[in-house]
Amino acid sequence: MNFDLTEEQKLIQDTARDFAREELEPMAAKLDQEKDRPALLANLKKLAELGFMGLNIKETYGGAEAGVVAFSVAMTEIARACASTAVTVSVNNMVCEVIQTIGSEEQKMHYIPKICSGEYAAGSFGLTETSAGSDPSGMSTTAVKDGDSYILNGSKIFITSAPYAGVFVVWAVTDKEAPKGKGISCFLIEAGTPGLTIGKEEHKMGQHASATNELIFDNCRVPASAMMGKPNDGFRIAVAELAGGRIGIGSLGLGIGLAAMDRATRYATERVQFNQKISNFQAIQWMIADSYTELEAARLLLLNAAFRKEQGRPFAKEASMAKLYATESANRACYNAMQILGGYGYTQDFPIERYTRDVRITTIYEGTSEIQRLIIAREILRGLSV
Repeated sequence: MNFDLTEEQKLIQDTARDFAREELEPMAAKLDQEKDRPALLANLKKLAELGFMGLNIKETYGGAEAGVVAFSVAMTEIARACASTAVTVSVNNMVCEVIQTIGSEEQKMHYIPKICSGEYAAGSFGLTETSAGSDPSGMSTTAVKDGDSYILNGSKIFITSAPYAGVFVVWAVTDKEAPKGKGISCFLIEAGTPGLTIGKEEHKMGQHASATNELIFDNCRVPASAMMGKPNDGFRIAVAELAGGRIGIGSLGLGIGLAAMDRATRYATERVQFNQKISNFQAIQWMIADSYTELEAARLLLLNAAFRKEQGRPFAKEASMAKLYATESANRACYNAMQILGGYGYTQDFPIERYTRDVRITTIYEGTSEIQRLIIAREILRGLSV
C-alpha cells in the first residue's frame, strides 16, 4: 500500500504549512489571550482565498476538488499553528460537504461558493442541544409546517463560529409522532433571519479565539425551500456527516500533538541538568519515542479513513478509529511535552500550556472517545453477525 502523497496533495500540505508558520503561528498566542476576532477573520479570509474552505468540494461550486486526504493533511498543518483557526476550517469544509451531498442545485450554487470564497467567514452546524449531545436523536427543537414555511422553536448549544457564520445547517423535529430519530429534518438558515438569535458565548478552557455560542429559535420562520434533502430524513444525514467530521478533528488533534512534541524535543536538546542535555536521559527519550510512535500511527489511521472516504467506500468505523486514537494520542503527547519542559511547560511563556488546553476538547467534540468506542465495537460485531 502506497502512503505517499500525490504532487497535488504535497502542494496543499506545503502551502498549508507555509501559511501556518508565516501567518498563524506568530499571532496564535495573542489570539488565545485576547480573542482578536478581526485578526481571526482576516486569516480565515486568506485561507479561503488559498482554497482551504472547500478542499473536497467540486470546482463548479468554488471548491478546490482536492479530496479528503488533502483535507486531512491541511488540517494537521493548520492545527500545528492555531487550533482555533483549524476548527473553523474543519467545520466550514464539512458544512460545504453536507450542502454538496444533499442540497438542491439552487442551494449548492447559492451557499457553497460564499463559504469557499470567504464571502461568508464561516458556516455552522446547529445539532447539539442541552439534552441532546452524544444522543442527537433526542433533540427537542421543532420545525412546524405553516403553509409554504416552517416555524422553528428551540435552542442549540456549543455552536462553533456562530457570531460570524453566514449560514447555519440546523436539525429540527418535523414529525413528533415518528420513532426517535426518524422525524428529524435538516434546514439551511441564513444569519440575520428574524427569530434566530445568537446567544451567550461560552468561556472555554481552550481554543479561545474560536467562538462557541448558543443558538435560539423563537418562532423563526424559514421558507419550505430551506429544507435540505427529504422531510424527516435529517438524522441519517447528521450521522453520515459526523463521520466525515471526525477525520477533520482527528487531523486537528494530530497537528496539536505534533506541535507540542516538536517544541518539547527541541527544548530537550537545549536544556541542561546534571551537566548534560536532558535529551540524553532515557526517561525523556522514551517519552519522545512513545509520543512520536503514537502520532505516526494516528497519521496512518487518518490517511486510511480519508482514503476510504475519498474512494466512496464505507469509512465510519475507520473514521472513528482514527478520531479516537489520534485525539487520545495527541492528549498524551501534550502531557508528555509539558512533563519534558517541567515548570516552564506550565507557564504561558511557552506554547505547551496552550497546546494542552486546546487539545483537550478533541476527545469530546465531534463525538466523545466513549462514543467512538461504541461505534467501533458496533461495526465489528455487526460484521461478525453477517
